[in-house]
Amino acid sequence: MTSNTTLSDLDLAALLASRVCHDVIGPVGAIINGLEVLDEEDDEEMRDIAMDLVRKSAESASVKLKFARLAFGASGTAGSEIDLAAAEEISREFATSPRVTLEWECPFQTRPKDQVKLLMNMILIGLSTIPRGGVIKVMTTEDRDNPHYEIRCSGKGAKLSEKSSALIKAEVEGAEIDARDVQVYYAGLIARMVGLDLSTQDFEDQVILTASGPA
Repeated sequence: MTSNTTLSDLDLAALLASRVCHDVIGPVGAIINGLEVLDEEDDEEMRDIAMDLVRKSAESASVKLKFARLAFGASGTAGSEIDLAAAEEISREFATSPRVTLEWECPFQTRPKDQVKLLMNMILIGLSTIPRGGVIKVMTTEDRDNPHYEIRCSGKGAKLSEKSSALIKAEVEGAEIDARDVQVYYAGLIARMVGLDLSTQDFEDQVILTASGPA
C-alpha cells in the first residue's frame, strides 16, 4: 500500500455514479417486474401482489435516492447548511430494517452541508459493519465551533474491514478502489476537506467511527 493515493476526479465521479446505480437497480428492476405482471395477469390476487411489489419498490428507490443525494450530491438545497433533523428523517427511512435499530442523539441544529455529508457517509460505513444487524447510534455535540461526530455500531460480529480502514486514510492504490468500496474512500476525502480527522476503533462486536478536529 502507498500513502495519500487519490483517484482522479473523473474516476471518482464514475465510481460514485456506479455505486448509486447499483443501489437503485434492484428496486427499479422489481418495479418493472411488477408492471409486467399487471400487464399480463387477470387474477386479482396476483395483481394485488404485483401492485404491492411496485409500491414498496418505488418507496425503496425513492429513499435510496434521497439518501444518496444528501450523502453524495449537492442535496438540492441552496443554502450552505442542513438541518440535522432532516438528516435524521432521511437516515431513519434509509436504515429501516427489522435487523437494524437507529438511535439518534444529535441536537436540533443546522450544520455545514459538507459536515452533514460526512455524517451520512459515516452512517453508511456503520451499516456495512453490522451485516447481521444491530444498533447504530449517531451522536454529535452541541458545540458547532468544535464539531465532533460519532457513530457507534454494535452487533454480532461487527467489524470494519482492513481495506475500509485503509481507504479512509487513502492508503490503497487507486486501481484497487471499485464501486463497492469507493464510498468509504469518499468519506475520508470529505473529512479531510472539512478539516476533521476521521478515525475508527474496533472492539468485540462493536465499531466506533469518529470525526473531530485535530487534537
